[in-house]
Amino acid sequence: MSQKPEKNSRPPKSLTVSLKKSGGRNNTGKMTVRTRGGGARKIWRKVNYGQEKMGVSGKIERIDYDPNRTAYLALVSYEDGDLAYILAPQGVEKGSEVVVDEETDIKPGNRMRLKNIPVGTQVHNISLNPDGEGKMVRAAGASAVVLAQEGKYTHLKMPSKEVRKVNRKCFASIGELSNPEHQYVDQKKAGTTRRKGRRPKVRGKAKNAVDHPHGGGEGGSTIGLKHPKTPTGKPAKGVKTRKRKHTDKYIIRRRGGKKRKK
Repeated sequence: MSQKPEKNSRPPKSLTVSLKKSGGRNNTGKMTVRTRGGGARKIWRKVNYGQEKMGVSGKIERIDYDPNRTAYLALVSYEDGDLAYILAPQGVEKGSEVVVDEETDIKPGNRMRLKNIPVGTQVHNISLNPDGEGKMVRAAGASAVVLAQEGKYTHLKMPSKEVRKVNRKCFASIGELSNPEHQYVDQKKAGTTRRKGRRPKVRGKAKNAVDHPHGGGEGGSTIGLKHPKTPTGKPAKGVKTRKRKHTDKYIIRRRGGKKRKK
């Protein structure tokens, strides 16, 4: 089903906050992320990733576009009168009912504990801690699949094809996220990228030697190194950068298709 956000709809003021742009700089003014800056003005929407409305039924008022993320948002009006934004999955529309509970119906938009979700179900917005907010699978068109229930863990196949274990008491929302066509969008011109707050990116070998390890030389000369490096001199391209090795025990199969070494 094709899902389109309502045009010219403004978010409720109670669900918005104004954020100051950083331009890729930290609190001391040092640039920590390059090629950031400028861009169109954006209003930050506050999204409910957790279970604050446990047991309270809500009705979707409309589907909204959010400039801060790739998936659409669903504006939900709850029985107690509160309004909240949630990530809109495929298959929901204006008037659809959603609910968060320990166990509920298996339909898009509902949220429940992983232990109560049948094998083969698509899920998104998965929490890493019981009763915590959703952290994983939040991009447009993304979904994980419940593969098995084993002991105190649920086995999930992530969008990257990685298979990992998550505590079965954690919460997840049912369905695949909206706007799956996002991956086919062509930016078409440089101005589109600039309006998103991304500045031009210059090749390292086109810079001076003082500005980049690849810099210096004449014309189309090589980088002059055995292996490529980052602007700060660290090895780049093909180098493992995973730091959270304490979570390796939860990975059953890595993204490349190899099983984790025990």
